[in-house]
Amino acid sequence: MTRDQRYTVRLEALQKAPWKRWLGVQLPYRWNLRRLRPGFTLDVGCGLGRNLAHLDGAGVGIDHNPHSVAACTSTGLVAFLPDDFCRSRYNRPGTFDSLLVSHVAEHMLRSEFIGLLRTYVPVLREAGRIIVITPQEAGFRSDPTHVEFVDQEAIRTALDAVGFAPVRQYSFPFPRTAGRLFRYNEFVCVGRRRVPPGEAKA
Repeated sequence: MTRDQRYTVRLEALQKAPWKRWLGVQLPYRWNLRRLRPGFTLDVGCGLGRNLAHLDGAGVGIDHNPHSVAACTSTGLVAFLPDDFCRSRYNRPGTFDSLLVSHVAEHMLRSEFIGLLRTYVPVLREAGRIIVITPQEAGFRSDPTHVEFVDQEAIRTALDAVGFAPVRQYSFPFPRTAGRLFRYNEFVCVGRRRVPPGEAKA
């Protein structure tokens, strides 16, 4: 369902609603992403490029929906379909400071999410980070394309499977209890590579 044009049209209707621009509803989320200082970012599941725009284009997007990729690049951002990314100059070890997976994990099975992370971890710098953002209960219920609820514990499990561990986890923009009613409350998790035993004091 997330691959066809109808999904892109739905994203455009949701994200580009005039009232959202007038009220500046994305300002807190832009601030939140920027304060994490992700550096040059690979945005996996970039959609229309909202997060890339929040980062002033300091990164590259990937999405499996060709219509979303076209909409993203039409605004001057850099985005690829997965196969095209593999052939691009960006598909090299150590290219990116951060891997951003925002509102993507809930659209797939847990095993598929882990597989997605494994695919793109190699292009991260050794000190690179994985930033995962997922909706809480109200947000999860709001989209029929959501498959599995992904909370902080599920994110930790996925990070552990690819050799990373959380260094920061929190609820945004409101405390965790708001997530059951407020559609736009999010889980945010930042992970780094685990230090192998014996190297902690190196």
